[in-house]
Amino acid sequence: MDIYGTLGPACADTDTLEAMFRAGMTGVRLNLSHVALRDAGDQLTRLREAAARRGVTARLLIDMQGPELRVGVLPSPLSLENGSTVTLGTGGIPVPALTLPHMLPGREVLLDDGKLLLRVTENRGDAARLAVVRGGILRSRKSLALPGADIRPPAMTDMDRANIRDAAGYGVTGVMQPFVRSRADLEAVRAALDAAGGAHIRLFAKIENLDGVENLDELLPAADEIVVARGDLGSAQPLWKLPALQKRIAARCRAAGKPFMVVTQMLSSMERSPVPTRAEVSDVFNAVLDGASSVMVTGETAVGRYPVEVIRYLANTAHEAENFEV
Repeated sequence: MDIYGTLGPACADTDTLEAMFRAGMTGVRLNLSHVALRDAGDQLTRLREAAARRGVTARLLIDMQGPELRVGVLPSPLSLENGSTVTLGTGGIPVPALTLPHMLPGREVLLDDGKLLLRVTENRGDAARLAVVRGGILRSRKSLALPGADIRPPAMTDMDRANIRDAAGYGVTGVMQPFVRSRADLEAVRAALDAAGGAHIRLFAKIENLDGVENLDELLPAADEIVVARGDLGSAQPLWKLPALQKRIAARCRAAGKPFMVVTQMLSSMERSPVPTRAEVSDVFNAVLDGASSVMVTGETAVGRYPVEVIRYLANTAHEAENFEV
């Protein structure tokens, strides 16, 4: 059973990382949505030092940009108030140009894994006006989703290709490809890895949209592991449908003998609390009981207050599920 944390400011020092390994962590995720792999060298050196102290070899997963849609860089965090209006595009919050034709009046736009909800009121071509339905704080490079819109950016960005070229040299053990839509997406990443001396690097297919769900059977042979990425997957449909969808993906992976990971908000409350909720512990337990071969936390260890305690609860709950007998 692999227990993954995510690197970030909250666990940037060697002592904290060592304590996380002691608590049960077996590997880490490095989010490359905001940084290049070669710019994370110091952080990875501290990771290796912490692992060496514990006598373990840490798994290192890089989470690429992929075809995920994100807002651009903001001068500072932006507070979006309920009932206010905001501009996306020219003169406002920067967004990928290919999204603007899809911002039709009445369409909902979700930001930051659905935490913020906007509704389009006007489209001027190079920009759109939207009403804030569910507000909050928006930060740079947060996810952008337009449910129902058929937007198809390339599978890899130029930055992704650069990171793949560097992956083997930095000890990367796995590449997480976001928003996988078809087998062709995975084959493109696999070919780039093989050409860069990364034939040994495992390929993780993140299921984050309905295309990925519908095409799961063709993805299974091309991926080394499936990732049930519940953030954007929960924005692609009504949230109450997500648990059943997670169960179906798990069942198809079990039937195919394909390892799978469950991620997103596993212990979300622990970004602020030293103790998780009972519901969160049950969520982790049930994910492992459904057959997950690995579980991962993201913001809980990257920016949360209690990264070591997060790993302790995650690892202990997962191992309890592994040993469960009716």
